[in-house]
Amino acid sequence: MERRSALKNMGMAFGYAVATPTLLSLLQGCKDKPAYAEWTPGFLDKGQGQALATTLDVILPRTDTPSATEVNVHAFIDSYLDEVMPLDQRDFTMMKMEKFYDRALEGSGKTELAELEAADIEPVLATYLKKRTDEEEQAHNEAVMNYMQAIMQGGEATLDDEVARYTFANELRDLATWAYKSSEKVGEEVLAYLPIPGEYIGCGDLNTLTGGKAWSE
Repeated sequence: MERRSALKNMGMAFGYAVATPTLLSLLQGCKDKPAYAEWTPGFLDKGQGQALATTLDVILPRTDTPSATEVNVHAFIDSYLDEVMPLDQRDFTMMKMEKFYDRALEGSGKTELAELEAADIEPVLATYLKKRTDEEEQAHNEAVMNYMQAIMQGGEATLDDEVARYTFANELRDLATWAYKSSEKVGEEVLAYLPIPGEYIGCGDLNTLTGGKAWSE
């Protein structure tokens, strides 16, 4: 129950989060899980889990810093879906995920999610993470809100496939980035990390204080 409550504090339905030591410990608790090629998700099926993990490493690939899956972002998202997200929102998320990967399968000519590779997913992400006009973004947000409102009131609703794909891609990127920055390895070894805060320097230059690195959360 404590694990569920802590996860819930991170926000609703691939949303925004507030970092606390309890929340961060959830990411650290996944660190002994196997590499995602060997990973068995708790909620997603094997194909969905493989496709999600591949997508996360496209969003946050390994460079001079670890990839998303190397700090277990995939395992965290699977746990969040399994243990926290309300059923109606989870169903909505799974629908958006299905629409997104349907496009990836269509473009690649493949039939199984587990067969998707980074090269199959990159062009789909590029399409749905591209900058939208203010009018497009507002229209998409209104469509999503209208859909959710209808579902919560017990009615039936449909959502345009393109809106679903845009929404999934952007929500996944936001959650993945937050979880990545909150992981122990990235927080302590990549970002500027000070376990015991010292003096407050309100107007210090970032390059002088941290060598240009953002502070760990």
